[in-house]
Amino acid sequence: MPTEYDTVLEDSIEIAAPPASVWAMVSDVRRMSEWSPQVQSTRLRDGAQDVAVGVGFTNLNSNGELKWKTHGTVVRMEVEREIAFRIEENWTVWTFRLEPTALGTKLTQRREAPDGYAPEALQSVENYFGGWVAFTALMREGMHQTLQAIKTAV
Repeated sequence: MPTEYDTVLEDSIEIAAPPASVWAMVSDVRRMSEWSPQVQSTRLRDGAQDVAVGVGFTNLNSNGELKWKTHGTVVRMEVEREIAFRIEENWTVWTFRLEPTALGTKLTQRREAPDGYAPEALQSVENYFGGWVAFTALMREGMHQTLQAIKTAV
């Protein structure tokens, strides 16, 4: 396994829609399956009805024949500006950040690992995703596809 890993991945897109319209889509994690190539479904946990800081959720993910669950918790939420959630299994924090622009909204998706990566997650990347380089390329492409799908849907 490599000894150094990309701890930040980020991609942005310009969307010809106001932040309120983009926010209505990205602020509800249950909608991730509508645009993410990996997320198949998302359910809020513990009887939660609305997405808010502290709310947990479970994702069902897939890549080809491989299927797995992840568990996240919303860690930051500022209306029409940012939503971020931490994934328990790998310690990553995913963020959607919105910035108003002259044309509408700049939407940035970011994945960071401020505490590094869980050792079990690193081993899974090696065992099931062809190693760190291949997995990082898959994540970058998935982020690009996600942002394009959100832009198309708005």
